[in-house]
Amino acid sequence: MKILGIIPARFASTRFPGKPLALIAGKPLIQHVVEQCRSAKSLSEVVVATDDQRIADVAKSFCRVEMTRNDHPSGSDRIAEVANRNDCDAVVNIQGDEPLIDPSVIDAVANALADNEMSTAATLITEVSEYETSNVVKVVVNSSGRALYFSRRTIPFVRDAASSSAVEQLAAFPFLKHLGIYGYRRETLLRLVTFPVSPLENAEKLEQLRALENGIQIAVVKVNYDSIGVDVPEDVARVEKILNRLHG
Repeated sequence: MKILGIIPARFASTRFPGKPLALIAGKPLIQHVVEQCRSAKSLSEVVVATDDQRIADVAKSFCRVEMTRNDHPSGSDRIAEVANRNDCDAVVNIQGDEPLIDPSVIDAVANALADNEMSTAATLITEVSEYETSNVVKVVVNSSGRALYFSRRTIPFVRDAASSSAVEQLAAFPFLKHLGIYGYRRETLLRLVTFPVSPLENAEKLEQLRALENGIQIAVVKVNYDSIGVDVPEDVARVEKILNRLHG
């Protein structure tokens, strides 16, 4: 199976304009992501998808770049534009703001596409702060490991522990945090972006719900990895510290 790793990169960001080009340990953020993707065994090629010439000019020195339209409503639409004009069987959409993405997570999501139309990853929630915040998306899965639902609410509701503290509730059930990486069979992705925004997607502001509402099953691989993203300028120093520790 020929699988493209596609990294969508936008210059505009409310909290961190120009984020893909921010220098982390002497390299642009987007370069760190590309290098981690290249360490994955499952990807035939890595592509940066952007609508901004400044990002393209920097990224083309270390990666193939595909320019996209600037009016895409979501990352999936940007990815689909690239997939539509490339010869591939499947694509993995990797977040452009995770310079420490574990290549084994990329491989796990990619390998799940052998038996599934769409795939993603999740990890156990261990922190009360993540359990309680709507910024951390939760997912519940069925016995086959496919997603039943994604929500910004904490799901499921553990009735027997409802009056207990958050710590006790967290101990009562293996709550899963959704990680923002997606694998798609090419034809599935191209079909998905033709559907209108679905009611659940609009309510939760989670685009993966469009897939579920239209009958596309999503395989959820459970991984021992927690995403460390760069959301605001202050995150740069935090990531540099981790890189220094990893590389001595």
